[in-house]
Amino acid sequence: MAMSREARVMTGITILVVPTIMYGGWTLLGILTQGSAGAAPGGLKLTETQWALWRAGHAHAGVWTVFSILLQVLLDSTRLSAAATWVARICAPVSAVALSAGFFGLAFSPSFRLLLYLGICTLLIALLTTAVGLLRSR
Repeated sequence: MAMSREARVMTGITILVVPTIMYGGWTLLGILTQGSAGAAPGGLKLTETQWALWRAGHAHAGVWTVFSILLQVLLDSTRLSAAATWVARICAPVSAVALSAGFFGLAFSPSFRLLLYLGICTLLIALLTTAVGLLRSR
């Protein structure tokens, strides 16, 4: 199966985000080991809640980034208008960034919950659009 140009472009852009996820893991390792491994972020100490939110942010970044790449390939097999396809193509990686940023930010300020809501909404748009497109292409 060959990827469309659009899928290749969006996948390439999305893969460029992966080093930031890797850096996040390296930073979490530094916090967990108090700087004996990974990046020591200047003596940053996290509460249990902040630590849980940072772990959730890092995990969601990785999972949803990989999932958004998969959706790019699946969107090539859908029967959707070009506009609907582009909406799903863009919403997929945006949801990964917004969800993970929301978790990281929520560790320090409740106002970052809006990023979580944005991430949830864009993820739903990408998922439902792709699912409808796939079901229409039977």
